[in-house]
Amino acid sequence: MLYIIVKTVLTAGIIVGASELGKRYTTFAALLLALPLTSILAMIWLYVDTKDAARVAELSTGIFWLVLPTLLFFIVLPWLIKQGVGFWAAMGASAVIMVIFYLGYAAIGKKLGLPL
Repeated sequence: MLYIIVKTVLTAGIIVGASELGKRYTTFAALLLALPLTSILAMIWLYVDTKDAARVAELSTGIFWLVLPTLLFFIVLPWLIKQGVGFWAAMGASAVIMVIFYLGYAAIGKKLGLPL
């Protein structure tokens, strides 16, 4: 139980720290958040828990292929905000567009044999 608490506190601390950093240093926070910190932590926790490097490699490959559709979110969100759409509406619309893109991406990816 203590192990789960440590994992949770460490992971949450990184996210909270980055968001607080963003209040003063937007570019540095963006750089920090652009790093795949949650993915790296997930791979570390998976390896520590299972000692199975092959599973970590499989997870890493899956993350690579599934990160690509998320990039659309980061294009649509600022564009909508610049068009005068409110933050919450832009966030919701960007998320919906990303999910729709994910579904199409997954359908095409499976036909192409991508490890999704």
